[in-house]
Amino acid sequence: MTSTRTHATALSPPGWAGVGTCVLREIQPMPPWRPTFHALLLATAGHGTVEVDFEAKTCRPGTLLWVRPGQALKLGSNGLAASVVTFDGRLAGDHWPDQPESPTRWQLEGEDEDAVISEFTQLAVDCERHRAGPLAAELLRHQLAVLLLRIALLAGRPPVHGAEARTFARFRRRLESGHPRSRRVEDYAEEMGCSVRTLTRASLAVTGRTAKQVVDDRVALEARRLLACTPMSVAEVGRHLGFPEPTNFGRFFHREVGISPGQFRADATPDNHAAIPEQRRPPD
Repeated sequence: MTSTRTHATALSPPGWAGVGTCVLREIQPMPPWRPTFHALLLATAGHGTVEVDFEAKTCRPGTLLWVRPGQALKLGSNGLAASVVTFDGRLAGDHWPDQPESPTRWQLEGEDEDAVISEFTQLAVDCERHRAGPLAAELLRHQLAVLLLRIALLAGRPPVHGAEARTFARFRRRLESGHPRSRRVEDYAEEMGCSVRTLTRASLAVTGRTAKQVVDDRVALEARRLLACTPMSVAEVGRHLGFPEPTNFGRFFHREVGISPGQFRADATPDNHAAIPEQRRPPD
């Protein structure tokens, strides 16, 4: 288990029980990368920004960020310090489906902030004290579950109700695994045994976007992640996402993002594009 007394320069992966903690002091800049695990960052000092999927999140003491597996994470040079809890995806529970619509940032105050800080602190202490054994593993996982339930209450996540919400949730699950193979709404509708009209109605009800726009949004996001976080060439990224011809991928990317894939890569990695081999590959 990662020692919580060590000041880390990068996020430490989960430990033997699927849970880990570390402390980031004076966060150091690093190129964009894609953690293969969940990470909760609780800002404890300083002010600055952290980029999650190319969106800058402003942070100050009490800011809580949730970075999910596969998201693009970029830490810039700033005075932020943070306590971190990392954990395997299988421990996320039913309250947090792995969808882009899920919340990623909260500004904690008062009793809520005190409670979350207490959970972070206790997890850090127990990760340090307990290094093996089924009882210790159960303790750490239970404490993580309590922390996640507190966050779910903070977020005020309403339960998923209605046929359209359930249909969209099924659609999103299939899209997460299927977007490298198909961008056709018809294919997803066929898999689900419903009509394109049904998927579009469900997508509009939940997101305000058509089903086709939801598919294209997801493909464009994956393209940005791969361009920023892997050494794959533009053509390789296009082929990975189902574009045999680089020109077709270029047109799609420019239409969705507003600039060319090459320009996006240059903007996203202005200093260098050195890979972090074990974490910058596309997730399976």
